Amino acid sequence: MPQAPNMPRMLSSSRVIARFAVRFVLLAGFAAFGSVGFGRSLSVLLWMSIILCVLAGLVRREPLFGTALNHWDEGVAFGALFALIHIVSELA
Repeated sequence: MPQAPNMPRMLSSSRVIARFAVRFVLLAGFAAFGSVGFGRSLSVLLWMSIILCVLAGLVRREPLFGTALNHWDEGVAFGALFALIHIVSELA
């Protein structure tokens, strides 16, 4: 499927970091209003974000180990946060 000619293939790393921060703030906001508790809600939302980042990386055909940050790196960051939240909620 051809892409539009004016659509940039890669975003700058600062835009990817900003996108990650905005998404995490939104996820934390939605998790705060979850009926099953903040930790469990955030875990589920982070898991969903991991899946969506992987799908976006596949659809956009972004390089897995590229020089600039992309959806794959964002998915790894969400995965690390998921593991941290999961460990902390298990200990509590």
